[in-house]
Amino acid sequence: QLPNACRSVPSMSKKLLLVSPVFHGYWQGIAQAFKQRGYTVLPYCYDRLENAAHRVEHKLKIELADRRDPHGLPGSRLHAQQVTARCAQLVRSSRPDVVVTIKGDILQADYWQSIEEVGAKRITWFYDELRRMNVDEAGLRMRGPIATYSAIDAAAMAERGLDAFYLPLAFDSSLPFTPVASDAVVFVGARYGQREPMLRALYQAGVDVKAYGRAWSKHWWDRARTWSWHRPAIPSGRDLDRSHAYGVMAGARASLNLHGDQDGFTMRTFEACGVGGLQIVDRADVDSLYDPGSELLVFHSTQELVELAERAGAEPQWAQAIAQAGRKRTLAEHTFAHRVQALEARWQ
Repeated sequence: QLPNACRSVPSMSKKLLLVSPVFHGYWQGIAQAFKQRGYTVLPYCYDRLENAAHRVEHKLKIELADRRDPHGLPGSRLHAQQVTARCAQLVRSSRPDVVVTIKGDILQADYWQSIEEVGAKRITWFYDELRRMNVDEAGLRMRGPIATYSAIDAAAMAERGLDAFYLPLAFDSSLPFTPVASDAVVFVGARYGQREPMLRALYQAGVDVKAYGRAWSKHWWDRARTWSWHRPAIPSGRDLDRSHAYGVMAGARASLNLHGDQDGFTMRTFEACGVGGLQIVDRADVDSLYDPGSELLVFHSTQELVELAERAGAEPQWAQAIAQAGRKRTLAEHTFAHRVQALEARWQ
């Protein structure tokens, strides 16, 4: 079913079709930034499951099918076909001037061909590494220009003659939030890689810690929907929508940003600073975006992480000065408004 916004569109401004995964609602911040630049934005979330019945159906027909046949992935193939058909229909019926696709790695050739048919300008923005997406060379060429949060992928694609460039992720400055005061070091996100050992080390060192997300939550439904019963013995909370996540990070002693096997910087890099919180991040190469030591903190070992967390609790004025500087830098350089201008410049 097509979104209501696509059925009746004013002709006074250029129509921009924003095709995006739901992914924590980031599409809303991107859409708002484009609206501020004068576009009539038609947002469509290609993986949205509208109600409980659709979510159960997806679990049974898509996820369970893939778990039964992890090599053939029949559920994923069916899902890609269905999503592609809906998105291609939307392009042909709405006839936008511009199509901005966020990730869209499951979208097949018919979708990209539909954009060619209507004569729309286009651009794709990846927030994941190519090695984690099922996109071949021909598929990449259909998607160009391509913005990617991975500087390594951008360079590799450019060397192969693809129209690709590095574009970091950003902070959604349009989203309202209320700080939630806490002396805890918080982590909001998935549970994989070194994230669990790092949080456990802080907790065992006596630092107040709390992790938020379905893979940390001990609620029965979160265990069921993640197909996993195990949970680490650290304080945890359920999934937070972005507004509440912003509030938790803004009011905490510090917010952890743990990357692991990623070469791009996560959205959290810009959010933890953007909300005015103290960020402690695991990557020294963040110095291309922020000034370590004065706008955020970088740790190189578990012991250094513990020491920084303890100092943030013992010296709140020191921590607050860094947090305020990080927020100032974010609002000046790292919002969706800034990124949207960079996208627009590539299709103009």
